[in-house]
Amino acid sequence: MHARALVKTSWTDPVAVANAHAATPFCLALLSGGEGPAARWSYLALDPDAHLILAPDDGRDPFTALADLLGPPLPRLADGPPFQGGVAGLCGYGLGARAEGLRLAAADYPDAVFARYGAVLAFDHQTREVIAVGRDQQEAERALSWLAAPAGVIAKGPLSLDFSSRDGESHERAVADVVGRIGAGEIFQANIARVWRGNLAENAQPFDLAARLYSQSPAPFAAYFRFENRALVSNSPERFLQVEGRRIESRPIKGTAPRSPDPAEDARLAQALLASAKDRAENLMIVDLMRNDLSRVCLPGEVETPELFRIETFANVHHLVSTVRGTLVEGAGPADVLRAAFPPGSITGAPKVQAMKVIDALEPARGPFFGSIFWAGFDGAMDANVLIRTTAFTRTPDGWTLEARAGGGIVADSDPVAERAETEAKIDAVRSALLGDLNDS
Repeated sequence: MHARALVKTSWTDPVAVANAHAATPFCLALLSGGEGPAARWSYLALDPDAHLILAPDDGRDPFTALADLLGPPLPRLADGPPFQGGVAGLCGYGLGARAEGLRLAAADYPDAVFARYGAVLAFDHQTREVIAVGRDQQEAERALSWLAAPAGVIAKGPLSLDFSSRDGESHERAVADVVGRIGAGEIFQANIARVWRGNLAENAQPFDLAARLYSQSPAPFAAYFRFENRALVSNSPERFLQVEGRRIESRPIKGTAPRSPDPAEDARLAQALLASAKDRAENLMIVDLMRNDLSRVCLPGEVETPELFRIETFANVHHLVSTVRGTLVEGAGPADVLRAAFPPGSITGAPKVQAMKVIDALEPARGPFFGSIFWAGFDGAMDANVLIRTTAFTRTPDGWTLEARAGGGIVADSDPVAERAETEAKIDAVRSALLGDLNDS
């Protein structure tokens, strides 16, 4: 039995600390920003004692592998942060095919990257203190030592000179195709995305984008993850799943409106989103899907929807957000929860399996996009985002290439031109951060 330990110290900026370690293999930084309780905690995890990378052709069951890495539950420290060490990393979109028994096009990207972290640094934005947690005192002290690393320099000026998309017109055709399928009764909704690509400037690193997004458009479920010759930067506003004890919660986003610099017009846009029959119907379909998914691992009659159609406002967009909660059956752990609900309903559609088949026919293989960056604690707690507003980097002999995607839920009355415009609004924060002028910091 491990003697769990924690050490508290004074506040340090989590972005600066993460930047000092950003090139370290399996560096994981969860950089919560913005307002509200979901943005309270940031984390840094380094030096895992075990890891697992599952390629698309690896036949091992990823959810069993996750449970095996976690091992038997450990007690939590009552005065510690939500994440006190455990397994964290990437669940790629391809895990959804495994969970649902589908054969989808394989991406040139791992389906899963799991790393087991015995120690973490937790940054409490509310109390303004840093907590080092370990499975014993030595591990807690090791995590505390990460604060002493000298901070790196965040690149100024443009991070990319060629970030662009060439599939606007084909996206409109894909939207029209989905509308036709809905009219024919094949599906009720599908989430269709398009692709942006580019290259990092010579003086830039992937973490520079994470730092700039944190400064310019903070999001509660932002993340940075580095492994092998790859890095992921997510500026996600969306929680996929949270587990605390036997309580589980999902907060799907469906419905988006752009922001306006004029306060009166901005308020009008938010209210129009709230009143939109199309967006409310789109949101409600995914709420019903998530209720069904969670019922697989929850007590009968214990899945509820305490909040529907809440407006949440971010730097570039307003979103329509709902909440689904349930009580887990005895013994259900993070691996069981992910198996039951993956991939997120908000980025697939309804019915989920058929929507995934439609997406596979209309999009390049998604790889990491619309999967999840997650942590699963040794104590059974868990939190997982939805990998939207995400940029994937691959290091080549010529430098870092990058790819990002943005999409939206398509329903019967979706307009292809309007849906294309919605993707532009959603990608705007990433575009602005990558293409910032020489005065940007």
